[in-house]
Amino acid sequence: MKRALFLFAALCLLLPRPAPAQGIEVDLELVLMVDVSRSMSARELEIQRRGYAEALQSDVVFAAVQSGLLQRVAITYVEWAGTQEVVVDWRLIQSRADLDAFAHSLTSQYNPALRRTSISEALLFGARQLETNIYAGLRRVIDISGDGPNNAGGGVEQARDAVVGKGIVINGLPLLTREGMGTDWHLDDLDVYYRSCVIGGPGAFVIPVLDWADFAEAVRRKLVLEMVSVPQPDLVIPVQALRRDPRDCNVGEKIWRERRQYWDDP
Repeated sequence: MKRALFLFAALCLLLPRPAPAQGIEVDLELVLMVDVSRSMSARELEIQRRGYAEALQSDVVFAAVQSGLLQRVAITYVEWAGTQEVVVDWRLIQSRADLDAFAHSLTSQYNPALRRTSISEALLFGARQLETNIYAGLRRVIDISGDGPNNAGGGVEQARDAVVGKGIVINGLPLLTREGMGTDWHLDDLDVYYRSCVIGGPGAFVIPVLDWADFAEAVRRKLVLEMVSVPQPDLVIPVQALRRDPRDCNVGEKIWRERRQYWDDP
Protein backbone atom coordinates (compact mmCIF):
# COMPACT_ATOMS: atom_id res chain seq x y z
CA MET A 1 0.00 0.00 0.00
CA LYS A 2 2.77 2.42 0.95
CA ARG A 3 4.66 1.56 -2.24
CA ALA A 4 1.56 2.30 -4.31
CA LEU A 5 1.08 5.66 -2.60
CA PHE A 6 4.73 6.51 -3.19
CA LEU A 7 4.48 5.64 -6.89
CA PHE A 8 1.30 7.73 -7.19
CA ALA A 9 2.98 10.73 -5.57
CA ALA A 10 6.00 10.37 -7.84
CA LEU A 11 3.75 10.21 -10.88
CA CYS A 12 1.97 13.40 -9.80
CA LEU A 13 5.32 15.20 -9.62
CA LEU A 14 6.13 14.11 -13.18
CA LEU A 15 2.81 15.21 -14.65
CA PRO A 16 2.75 18.75 -16.11
CA ARG A 17 1.22 21.30 -13.77
CA PRO A 18 -1.65 23.45 -15.00
CA ALA A 19 -0.50 26.85 -16.20
CA PRO A 20 -1.39 29.74 -13.87
CA ALA A 21 -4.46 31.70 -14.87
CA GLN A 22 -3.68 34.58 -17.19
CA GLY A 23 -4.22 38.05 -15.76
CA ILE A 24 -6.45 40.66 -17.33
CA GLU A 25 -4.33 42.19 -20.07
CA VAL A 26 -3.90 45.97 -20.00
CA ASP A 27 -1.61 48.45 -21.67
CA LEU A 28 -0.31 49.73 -18.35
CA GLU A 29 -0.32 48.80 -14.66
CA LEU A 30 0.23 52.07 -12.78
CA VAL A 31 0.82 52.57 -9.06
CA LEU A 32 0.28 56.20 -8.01
CA MET A 33 2.29 56.66 -4.79
CA VAL A 34 1.53 59.98 -3.11
CA ASP A 35 3.45 61.51 -0.19
CA VAL A 36 1.39 62.27 2.96
CA SER A 37 4.25 62.59 5.47
CA ARG A 38 4.22 65.07 8.34
CA SER A 39 6.00 67.66 6.21
CA MET A 40 2.80 68.02 4.17
CA SER A 41 0.19 70.54 5.35
CA ALA A 42 -3.52 69.70 5.38
CA ARG A 43 -3.99 72.06 2.43
CA GLU A 44 -1.28 70.26 0.47
CA LEU A 45 -2.89 66.88 1.12
CA GLU A 46 -6.19 68.16 -0.26
CA ILE A 47 -4.47 69.77 -3.27
CA GLN A 48 -2.86 66.45 -4.13
CA ARG A 49 -6.10 64.45 -4.01
CA ARG A 50 -8.03 67.07 -5.97
CA GLY A 51 -5.16 67.51 -8.41
CA TYR A 52 -5.12 63.82 -9.25
CA ALA A 53 -8.92 63.78 -9.51
CA GLU A 54 -8.88 66.75 -11.89
CA ALA A 55 -6.15 65.22 -14.02
CA LEU A 56 -7.89 61.85 -14.28
CA GLN A 57 -11.08 63.51 -15.49
CA SER A 58 -9.33 65.52 -18.20
CA ASP A 59 -9.79 64.98 -21.93
CA VAL A 60 -6.08 64.44 -22.52
CA VAL A 61 -5.82 61.61 -19.98
CA PHE A 62 -8.86 59.85 -21.44
CA ALA A 63 -7.32 60.21 -24.90
CA ALA A 64 -4.10 58.70 -23.54
CA VAL A 65 -6.04 55.70 -22.20
CA GLN A 66 -7.55 55.19 -25.66
CA SER A 67 -4.18 55.53 -27.40
CA GLY A 68 -2.94 52.13 -26.24
CA LEU A 69 -3.11 48.83 -28.07
CA LEU A 70 -5.74 47.46 -25.67
CA GLN A 71 -7.26 50.84 -24.74
CA ARG A 72 -7.38 50.00 -21.05
CA VAL A 73 -5.13 50.54 -18.04
CA ALA A 74 -5.15 49.43 -14.40
CA ILE A 75 -4.47 52.02 -11.67
CA THR A 76 -4.21 52.04 -7.88
CA TYR A 77 -3.70 55.08 -5.60
CA VAL A 78 -1.50 54.65 -2.52
CA GLU A 79 -0.59 57.24 0.12
CA TRP A 80 2.75 56.77 1.80
CA ALA A 81 5.02 58.16 4.50
CA GLY A 82 6.87 55.76 6.82
CA THR A 83 4.06 53.31 6.07
CA GLN A 84 1.66 52.91 3.15
CA GLU A 85 -2.11 52.91 2.77
CA VAL A 86 -4.08 51.89 -0.31
CA VAL A 87 -6.69 54.60 -0.81
CA VAL A 88 -8.15 53.29 -4.07
CA ASP A 89 -7.43 49.65 -4.86
CA TRP A 90 -6.78 48.43 -8.39
CA ARG A 91 -9.36 49.61 -10.90
CA LEU A 92 -9.67 48.76 -14.57
CA ILE A 93 -9.92 52.00 -16.55
CA GLN A 94 -11.49 51.85 -20.01
CA SER A 95 -14.09 54.64 -20.14
CA ARG A 96 -14.70 58.17 -18.94
CA ALA A 97 -17.09 56.71 -16.36
CA ASP A 98 -14.21 54.62 -14.97
CA LEU A 99 -12.02 57.71 -14.68
CA ASP A 100 -14.82 59.69 -13.04
CA ALA A 101 -15.46 56.94 -10.49
CA PHE A 102 -11.77 56.74 -9.61
CA ALA A 103 -11.60 60.52 -9.20
CA HIS A 104 -14.71 60.52 -6.99
CA SER A 105 -13.11 57.93 -4.69
CA LEU A 106 -10.11 60.24 -4.21
CA THR A 107 -12.15 63.25 -3.14
CA SER A 108 -14.59 61.47 -0.82
CA GLN A 109 -12.34 61.56 2.26
CA TYR A 110 -8.98 62.80 3.51
CA ASN A 111 -6.70 61.13 6.03
CA PRO A 112 -4.29 62.76 8.53
CA ALA A 113 -0.61 62.95 7.64
CA LEU A 114 1.68 60.11 8.68
CA ARG A 115 5.25 60.18 9.99
CA ARG A 116 8.68 60.15 8.37
CA THR A 117 9.53 59.67 4.69
CA SER A 118 10.47 56.21 3.44
CA ILE A 119 10.71 56.33 -0.33
CA SER A 120 12.48 52.96 -0.24
CA GLU A 121 9.60 51.21 1.52
CA ALA A 122 7.10 52.96 -0.74
CA LEU A 123 8.88 51.63 -3.83
CA LEU A 124 9.01 48.08 -2.49
CA PHE A 125 5.33 48.28 -1.52
CA GLY A 126 4.48 49.50 -5.01
CA ALA A 127 6.37 46.59 -6.54
CA ARG A 128 4.41 44.13 -4.39
CA GLN A 129 1.18 45.75 -5.55
CA LEU A 130 2.21 45.16 -9.15
CA GLU A 131 3.27 41.57 -8.56
CA THR A 132 0.13 40.48 -6.70
CA ASN A 133 -2.72 42.06 -8.67
CA ILE A 134 -4.95 40.36 -11.26
CA TYR A 135 -3.62 42.32 -14.24
CA ALA A 136 -0.99 41.58 -16.87
CA GLY A 137 0.31 44.87 -18.17
CA LEU A 138 2.40 45.42 -21.27
CA ARG A 139 4.20 47.92 -19.03
CA ARG A 140 4.42 48.33 -15.25
CA VAL A 141 5.10 51.72 -13.69
CA ILE A 142 5.43 53.15 -10.17
CA ASP A 143 4.78 56.88 -10.11
CA ILE A 144 6.03 58.40 -6.86
CA SER A 145 5.65 61.97 -5.59
CA GLY A 146 7.27 63.50 -2.53
CA ASP A 147 8.57 66.69 -0.93
CA GLY A 148 11.71 65.33 0.68
CA PRO A 149 14.45 62.70 0.46
CA ASN A 150 14.33 59.22 1.98
CA ASN A 151 14.98 59.30 5.74
CA ALA A 152 13.59 55.97 7.00
CA GLY A 153 13.55 52.30 6.04
CA GLY A 154 16.24 50.80 3.83
CA GLY A 155 18.47 52.59 1.37
CA VAL A 156 16.66 54.22 -1.53
CA GLU A 157 19.25 53.16 -4.13
CA GLN A 158 18.97 49.50 -3.15
CA ALA A 159 15.16 49.64 -3.27
CA ARG A 160 15.21 51.39 -6.65
CA ASP A 161 17.61 48.84 -8.13
CA ALA A 162 15.54 45.93 -6.81
CA VAL A 163 12.34 47.34 -8.30
CA VAL A 164 13.89 48.21 -11.66
CA GLY A 165 15.39 44.73 -11.73
CA LYS A 166 11.84 43.34 -11.84
CA GLY A 167 11.19 45.19 -15.09
CA ILE A 168 9.27 48.02 -13.39
CA VAL A 169 9.78 51.66 -14.40
CA ILE A 170 9.89 54.33 -11.67
CA ASN A 171 8.92 57.94 -12.50
CA GLY A 172 9.12 60.87 -10.10
CA LEU A 173 7.05 63.92 -9.22
CA PRO A 174 9.23 65.85 -6.72
CA LEU A 175 7.42 68.67 -4.93
CA LEU A 176 9.73 71.69 -4.66
CA THR A 177 7.08 73.81 -2.93
CA ARG A 178 7.88 74.90 0.63
CA GLU A 179 4.48 75.55 2.19
CA GLY A 180 4.46 72.70 4.70
CA MET A 181 8.17 71.90 4.74
CA GLY A 182 10.32 73.57 7.40
CA THR A 183 13.66 74.88 6.20
CA ASP A 184 15.52 72.33 8.34
CA TRP A 185 13.97 69.50 6.32
CA HIS A 186 13.98 71.11 2.89
CA LEU A 187 16.36 69.75 0.26
CA ASP A 188 17.29 72.18 -2.45
CA ASP A 189 17.07 70.60 -5.90
CA LEU A 190 14.94 67.68 -4.80
CA ASP A 191 14.37 67.01 -8.50
CA VAL A 192 18.07 66.21 -8.92
CA TYR A 193 17.86 63.83 -5.95
CA TYR A 194 14.93 62.07 -7.61
CA ARG A 195 16.85 61.78 -10.87
CA SER A 196 19.98 60.47 -9.13
CA CYS A 197 18.45 58.20 -6.50
CA VAL A 198 14.78 57.39 -7.12
CA ILE A 199 13.74 56.98 -10.76
CA GLY A 200 14.86 54.16 -13.03
CA GLY A 201 14.01 51.91 -15.95
CA PRO A 202 13.56 52.57 -19.69
CA GLY A 203 12.15 56.05 -20.37
CA ALA A 204 12.02 57.01 -16.67
CA PHE A 205 11.52 60.74 -16.07
CA VAL A 206 11.12 63.44 -13.43
CA ILE A 207 8.59 66.27 -13.57
CA PRO A 208 9.15 68.79 -10.75
CA VAL A 209 6.33 70.84 -9.23
CA LEU A 210 7.50 74.35 -8.33
CA ASP A 211 4.15 75.79 -7.25
CA TRP A 212 0.96 74.13 -6.00
CA ALA A 213 -1.01 76.04 -8.63
CA ASP A 214 0.80 73.91 -11.23
CA PHE A 215 0.17 70.55 -9.53
CA ALA A 216 -2.86 69.33 -11.51
CA GLU A 217 -1.22 70.25 -14.82
CA ALA A 218 1.98 68.41 -13.82
CA VAL A 219 -0.07 65.31 -12.95
CA ARG A 220 -1.90 65.49 -16.30
CA ARG A 221 1.36 65.75 -18.17
CA LYS A 222 2.85 62.88 -16.19
CA LEU A 223 -0.13 60.55 -16.71
CA VAL A 224 -0.19 61.19 -20.45
CA LEU A 225 3.54 60.52 -20.78
CA GLU A 226 3.17 57.26 -18.87
CA MET A 227 0.15 56.06 -20.81
CA VAL A 228 1.40 56.80 -24.31
CA SER A 229 4.85 55.29 -23.59
CA VAL A 230 6.92 57.70 -25.67
CA PRO A 231 10.63 57.99 -24.70
CA GLN A 232 11.12 61.28 -22.86
CA PRO A 233 14.00 63.77 -22.84
CA ASP A 234 15.54 64.89 -19.57
CA LEU A 235 12.74 66.82 -17.84
CA VAL A 236 14.72 67.79 -14.74
CA ILE A 237 15.17 71.52 -14.20
CA PRO A 238 18.78 72.79 -13.86
CA VAL A 239 20.59 72.60 -10.54
CA GLN A 240 20.56 75.81 -8.53
CA ALA A 241 21.92 76.58 -5.02
CA LEU A 242 23.24 73.42 -3.39
CA ARG A 243 22.89 73.73 0.39
CA ARG A 244 23.08 69.93 0.59
CA ASP A 245 24.23 67.65 -2.20
CA PRO A 246 21.06 66.28 -3.88
CA ARG A 247 23.10 63.58 -5.60
CA ASP A 248 23.93 62.02 -2.21
CA CYS A 249 21.34 59.27 -1.90
CA ASN A 250 21.83 59.18 1.89
CA VAL A 251 21.25 62.91 2.35
CA GLY A 252 17.79 62.44 3.92
CA GLU A 253 19.14 60.07 6.54
CA LYS A 254 21.96 62.54 7.29
CA ILE A 255 19.48 65.39 7.77
CA TRP A 256 17.45 63.19 10.11
CA ARG A 257 20.53 62.35 12.20
CA GLU A 258 21.43 66.04 12.37
CA ARG A 259 18.00 66.89 13.71
CA ARG A 260 17.99 63.98 16.18
CA GLN A 261 21.36 65.08 17.53
CA TYR A 262 20.02 68.64 17.93
CA TRP A 263 16.97 67.39 19.84
CA ASP A 264 19.03 65.08 22.05
CA ASP A 265 21.67 67.65 23.00
CA PRO A 266 20.96 69.21 26.43
